[in-house]
Amino acid sequence: MTTNQLSVFLLSFGLLPFTFLNAQQVPETMSLNDAVAIALKNNRDIQVAELDEKIARARYQQTSAIFLPQAAISYSALTTNNPLNAFGFKLQQRTITQNDFNPDQLNHPSATSDFSAKLEVQQPLINPDLIWQRKAAKNEAELYEYKKIRTREYLEFQVKNAYHQLQLAAEAGDVLEEALNTARAIHTFTGNRLKQGLLQKSDLLNVKVTVSAIESDLASAKSGIRNASDLLSLLLNKPLGVVYRTEKLQQNAPIASKDESLQVPSGRADLLAMQKAIEASGNGIKSTRLSWLPKLNAFGNYQLNDQTFAGSGATSWLAGIQLSWNIFSGNKTRNLVNQQKLDRDKLVVQFDAQKEQAQMELDKTYRDLSDSMFKTEQAKAAVEHAAEALRILKNRYEQGLANTTDVLAAQTQLSQQKLSLVQATFLSNIAAERLHFLTSSANK
Repeated sequence: MTTNQLSVFLLSFGLLPFTFLNAQQVPETMSLNDAVAIALKNNRDIQVAELDEKIARARYQQTSAIFLPQAAISYSALTTNNPLNAFGFKLQQRTITQNDFNPDQLNHPSATSDFSAKLEVQQPLINPDLIWQRKAAKNEAELYEYKKIRTREYLEFQVKNAYHQLQLAAEAGDVLEEALNTARAIHTFTGNRLKQGLLQKSDLLNVKVTVSAIESDLASAKSGIRNASDLLSLLLNKPLGVVYRTEKLQQNAPIASKDESLQVPSGRADLLAMQKAIEASGNGIKSTRLSWLPKLNAFGNYQLNDQTFAGSGATSWLAGIQLSWNIFSGNKTRNLVNQQKLDRDKLVVQFDAQKEQAQMELDKTYRDLSDSMFKTEQAKAAVEHAAEALRILKNRYEQGLANTTDVLAAQTQLSQQKLSLVQATFLSNIAAERLHFLTSSANK
């Protein structure tokens, strides 16, 4: 295998190296299930999604105020010589005397103080618009719940992809290790035959070139392992620089019927989130429409008034019901409803486009899965044929019936077929993971 051939292979998966793997670093064993579990626990995107859901739930809880009473306590200390207020203070304190009706006293009162403690209570009764606002807030909370679920599903999909990429890099390194061992054995054999005068020096030089090329490719593959490990560490929210040892790369794609017709499940979390957004928009429209209806609310207060601080010489209370009606707001409500309708229509169009896009991705992924599974089977047969061809040529070479170029070509062909098998298995697993991601349902 030449350096250019492996470089193209590694570039196709983003594994071309930037640094070299430290041979003394001990890899950390990591299973696929452990990687997913760690990511779901530590990943920052999950933490942000959970916080978004909690914020939406908190906003929904705030709307319970439309049913519950509101109470406030206040204490005021006032002084004035204003005739109206001074007389009013005395009325509230129930300290009016006959002398207070003296015209001179009424017109020119001395400074009068009032210390007042007040308890005020308001009770919402009938507010139709606020009820629909509460429903819209609940839809928003449910929306973020589904977004959190989809975020978890997408993170799991990303982690599995990164893990399979690490498996790919590791398997490529194993193939090159095997190829290097074989090339070194050929080099040793060729060197011995050269000493015996049975081969020419050019044969040994050709083998040396092949060994050097494989060694270079192997160094690149080890760096690819580092790069893939860093990507996995990033998703796991762990320090970079750790090298992981993965499970053996195996084909885990499900065997599906070729005529199977897959449909995007209606219960997929991202689609449900969009549906909740549309419902929230509709409830917002209803709330705006009902905002012009009369509102009925109750109120009351209990008050203590005295001439001195902390005194309670006089008590009074007030209770009532208020019916309010905003008859005309300059067509503001009508225009707002029109705007909200357009926003809802936009969401509906986006939802339809999202479903079509999802179905297209699902169909493509299913075809990719079928193609990669077929390529995997073909690659397995090709590896067997290439291995047998190399075995035969090595035997002939050892007997002096084949030249060095033929053996090296057979070795290169075997390495290429093994890498093709690894690549096909990797693509099959990635397609299977994506198929699972696209068909996952929140209604399990």
